[in-house]
Amino acid sequence: MQRVLTRALRLTRPWRPLPARSCASAAAARDPEIQVRALEGPDKGITEILMNRPHARNALGNVFVSELLEALARLRDDRQVRVLLFRSGVKGVFCAGADLKEREQMSEAEVGVFVQRLRGLMNEIAAFPAPTIAAMDGYALGGGLELALACDLRVAASSAVMGLIETTRGLLPGAGGTQRLPRCLGVALAKELIFTGRRLSGTQAQALGLVNHAVAQNEEGNAAYHRARELAQEILPQAPIAVRLGKVAIDRGMEVDIASGMAIEGMCYAQNIPTQDRLEGMAAFREKRPPRFVGK
Repeated sequence: MQRVLTRALRLTRPWRPLPARSCASAAAARDPEIQVRALEGPDKGITEILMNRPHARNALGNVFVSELLEALARLRDDRQVRVLLFRSGVKGVFCAGADLKEREQMSEAEVGVFVQRLRGLMNEIAAFPAPTIAAMDGYALGGGLELALACDLRVAASSAVMGLIETTRGLLPGAGGTQRLPRCLGVALAKELIFTGRRLSGTQAQALGLVNHAVAQNEEGNAAYHRARELAQEILPQAPIAVRLGKVAIDRGMEVDIASGMAIEGMCYAQNIPTQDRLEGMAAFREKRPPRFVGK
């Protein structure tokens, strides 16, 4: 019995805050706004990023952005990360967007620099080598939706509320929304949503193709997280190098004409040919057994 309990406790590693900076004791004492957890047991290969800034509804402030950039930099070259899942530790909220209270204290020059950092953050999420999933269990407005748009896949609670609402605040989307939303939904629909600042429920978002799945919310307020984790579990058994190269082929191919895209696909396919996983896949098919991919 003791062995069973010990194994159960090891299935999930505890949340891992980023190392505290030594520049100020107050900063070191505060709770981290971004935490990282690598799952174990049957979920080994799934890494979660927990956004946890409850007093500001996970708004994108300077510390939040810095910690998230640090987490991404640390995880980017970790080949053990097969799926990266973004979730919120604040019930009812995914990410409320930019921290406008913090921004009010900035000069015009500082605002420009900060928005450029936000744009860079979204680009880092979009360029992450492994598949990324946003679990949207609550509000995802403005920059919060831009963060989700930077992910490969999105899962929302049916009651979640999302939208690029910047025009209702005298702004326009500045962290990739004007580029990623039309690539997701098409130009005309993206213009309608941005021009009107319209908010959508998770159910409406799924009908438009903005999210992959919408699920009824549960009492704990984490139904989207559980569905996102199920989706990650579907990705886990697949050949990780092939999955990563497939992501490259799609992302880069979507930016060029189809002939160039086919050439990109060919280059990605060629990189996969010498892998051990490709040989393992062929052997497993021949021997009528499940493949055991190792990411080599």
